[in-house]
Amino acid sequence: MWKEKYTLGVDLIDTQHKELFDRVESFVLVLRSKESWDSKVEKVKETLDFMKEYVVKHFHDEEAYQRKVCYPDCDRHCEVHAQFTAEVGEFVKLFEEEGYQEPLVQKFAGKLLAWLINHVAATDQKIADHVHRLEELAHD
Repeated sequence: MWKEKYTLGVDLIDTQHKELFDRVESFVLVLRSKESWDSKVEKVKETLDFMKEYVVKHFHDEEAYQRKVCYPDCDRHCEVHAQFTAEVGEFVKLFEEEGYQEPLVQKFAGKLLAWLINHVAATDQKIADHVHRLEELAHD
């Protein structure tokens, strides 16, 4: 799932993005597999736990980088991060209340996949574009 075109050129952020892609890809593959639902639910729980912790750390690191490079849309980007964190929290709440039912799990997987690709391929690329513009100005 990871594509080199997603690279921002910031080692820490790129490494974290690759880890996120690896985890989401593994999660989606398990859901598509012929494994029993019980073993799939274990992967759902594992992915939820990972996302709750890792995404917070990743967002913190990415936001710190944005401030460091004076990214002009940092506040809006932080809002997007907060919205996604809240959405993951909503899924956690739904799973606790309703159980790990397949339609809800599939919805969660689709949300993760779409958000990750759209966010890294589009929104995060704007950070890289900003840094490239700064580098060009510095060389002029």
